[in-house]
Amino acid sequence: MENYFNVGKIVNTHGIRGEVRVISRTDFPEERYKVGNTLLLFLPGSKEPIELTVKSHRTHKNFNLLTFEGYDNVNQVEKLRDGILKVPETQRGKLEEGEFYFQDIIGCLMFTTKGEEIGKVVEILTPGANDVWVVKDGKGKEILIPYIGDIVKKVDVKEKIILIEPMEGLLS
Repeated sequence: MENYFNVGKIVNTHGIRGEVRVISRTDFPEERYKVGNTLLLFLPGSKEPIELTVKSHRTHKNFNLLTFEGYDNVNQVEKLRDGILKVPETQRGKLEEGEFYFQDIIGCLMFTTKGEEIGKVVEILTPGANDVWVVKDGKGKEILIPYIGDIVKKVDVKEKIILIEPMEGLLS
């Protein structure tokens, strides 16, 4: 069975001409949503994905707006709402050294370089200059760890382990 990875979620329609609002979950929106690309739509409760071909892509506010071939009005795309857009793992590009896909980081256990367990990465925020990894400790408390070289010392996505050197006050 082929693995897929999430590139976005259709959250609403936009206008009356078949455009949908997508909250993107990819670092490469221009590549993923390029005209002519095929995306697989997984609807809640459906076993088989719907194959969609991107007809147009633009950004508006914090959304990516897409249209698909064969979907020309709001009535046709209304039923696509809440669907997750995915691509096969075979379309996953190669990254440079020190670059990671979000889904490879989420679920990793984080430790200090002294061996103290901090918790598990549950989310990645992208507020600006650098990503922030949200780590949930054993008590359910969330700790925000900035992804910067001074703090994150080693990332092993195969072993699902991250080592950090916490700055003073970071974990308190």
